[in-house]
Amino acid sequence: MELLCLEDATVRARPDPNLVYDDRVLQNLLRIEDRFLPQSSYFTCFQKDIQPFMRRMVATWMLEVCEEQKCEEEVFPLAMNYLDRFLAVVPTRKCNLQLLGAVCMFLASKLKETRPLTAEKLCIYTDNSIKPQDLLDWELVVLGKLKWNLAAVTPNDFIEHIVRKLPLPEDKLALVRKHAQTFIALCATEFSFAMRPPSMIATGSVGAAICGLQLDDAERSLWGDNLPELLARITNTDVDFLKECQEQIEQVLVNSLREGRRQQQEGSGPRGKAPEGQDQSSTPTDVRDVNLQVEWNDNCKLIDVD
Repeated sequence: MELLCLEDATVRARPDPNLVYDDRVLQNLLRIEDRFLPQSSYFTCFQKDIQPFMRRMVATWMLEVCEEQKCEEEVFPLAMNYLDRFLAVVPTRKCNLQLLGAVCMFLASKLKETRPLTAEKLCIYTDNSIKPQDLLDWELVVLGKLKWNLAAVTPNDFIEHIVRKLPLPEDKLALVRKHAQTFIALCATEFSFAMRPPSMIATGSVGAAICGLQLDDAERSLWGDNLPELLARITNTDVDFLKECQEQIEQVLVNSLREGRRQQQEGSGPRGKAPEGQDQSSTPTDVRDVNLQVEWNDNCKLIDVD
């Protein structure tokens, strides 16, 4: 019985200090990160049937699924990286966008989770509008178009390297890390961040997270312009670009909070629900309270998963 209980426990690896404190790892991430960006701003020159608001809707749905299934923080940004890279090379019909999103979550969870999302569970989240075999067929298509290059660099890969180089007390590291991960998830829902280097998004997210905390006298080195200059040196980022990115991230948070309050005032709760027996989860930005129901032409829509 004891062995069975241990098998049911989810095992999560701890950060390896040999990797976190080795500058060669950070420099290697900075060197290869551009390889995993979308090849083009596909809405302006490639995709004819899909609009930016459709990407935002399917991204919000994907984020809700990852939240309710308590996926690792890296799963959602990685899935959005797959989605953007696929849309940059393959013209896609809007009625296949949710299927593509499900496939990207399927692949990302396989890479990052000890217990990946199943095809059957993902189909439930689409109100069974897609079948497991459809998802498996599209999995091969996406893998082929991505050339099986799934180990993409995402902003989450930089967080530990950045926070460990800042003069922060140990008791605030977890809070800064959690807030930064929330900012990164919000950035992944906005196409305006899709072409930005992951290191810049990570650095701006950490900066926005720290600015939202009350600093003690012992942390004066992070006051004023000291923080962006220190962050810029860590990731070799231009200070002005970093400040612009951080301001844009903070505005995304403001918009998300405003939208969440509007949804609450209208009395509409989250549209996505977990399969029976799954716990509900929450985020500090109320991103799960976004109404997912939207009608498109050709009888295509994001499925209400009630």
